[in-house]
Amino acid sequence: MLPASNRLRRSDDFRRAVRSGRRAARRAVVLHVLAEDGQAGPPLVGFVVNKAVGNAVLRNRVHRRLRAVLATRLADLPAGSLTVVRALPSSASASYDDLVTDVDGALRKLLKS
Repeated sequence: MLPASNRLRRSDDFRRAVRSGRRAARRAVVLHVLAEDGQAGPPLVGFVVNKAVGNAVLRNRVHRRLRAVLATRLADLPAGSLTVVRALPSSASASYDDLVTDVDGALRKLLKS
């Protein structure tokens, strides 16, 4: 479970991360990470799972799986960073292991310096 202190809630933060952050796409997800120098505090993570993914049951399943994946990777994210995970329609048929692979690959690309 993603701790409350790490949840991205404000729409302005979502917008800023998507528009100004670095982006990496994989088969099932697109990650946007905005890491600004000098930011303190915990990394914040938000999710976008729209109706293109499927019905409410599928969207909730994908959201739960992505939340579980990112909860275990919070230590890898820079302090004070904003991360938005956007699920693509193919995430509905992806297994948990596929989501882990896609998220790890995108994070690896975004966090290498």
